[in-house]
Amino acid sequence: QGVLVPGLGTFAVVPEQINSTEEVYVVRRPVFQLDMDMSCLRELVFPTVMIPGDIMIKPLDYWWLSQTNSLPPDVVRGCVEETILLYSFQLRDRQRPAFAFENIGILSCQDNVLCMQFHCSCIAGLESQDTWVALLLT
Repeated sequence: QGVLVPGLGTFAVVPEQINSTEEVYVVRRPVFQLDMDMSCLRELVFPTVMIPGDIMIKPLDYWWLSQTNSLPPDVVRGCVEETILLYSFQLRDRQRPAFAFENIGILSCQDNVLCMQFHCSCIAGLESQDTWVALLLT
């Protein structure tokens, strides 16, 4: 399953098969597929991540988010949209702030490479059986 954050990108959990000499591991790992206005990313490099077509992508659930912080859904939507707009303006102006997603990871830019770094706790929460393999892959 995946979640589309309009103007920013898609977060998803994808299965990945790893063959070792002794065993075959199938782990679930988080990925982020960037989907920003290309004018913001003129001088930046970012990894190409393809989310498989069989992964169901849902739009960000503003109603659910509003339940976690007691704000109306339209206020939550406005906050998300304005935050993404501010982030894209900062990238366009050659500022390189980190964009932190609580309990998920950090979208950061180092040496003109924009990439998503997932927290170990996020990866471990998705994959309880082969946690170390998933951590090494991500």
